[in-house]
Amino acid sequence: MLKTKEIKISTMRVVGEIPHPVCKITVFSWNGKYLIKLERGSIEQTFKVREMDVSGEADIRTLLNEGFMQKALARFDEMEDALMKALGEI
Repeated sequence: MLKTKEIKISTMRVVGEIPHPVCKITVFSWNGKYLIKLERGSIEQTFKVREMDVSGEADIRTLLNEGFMQKALARFDEMEDALMKALGEI
């Protein structure tokens, strides 16, 4: 007899976009978490925050304060440099 396994599929939904002059910020809700996706060019960073740790989009905007964003933008530079270096070695 073949065992079957029930799989629950949860749908990811877009909560919204947060305007930023340097990168695109999109907030998703999925599987009990907010996914905060920052995109600049071909590079992206995603942060997962449990929905129970924040009260909603207002807290996410607070989380993305100037200090957080400065570090994320510096990380974009590091990631782009690493990618360009790796591509140059091909």
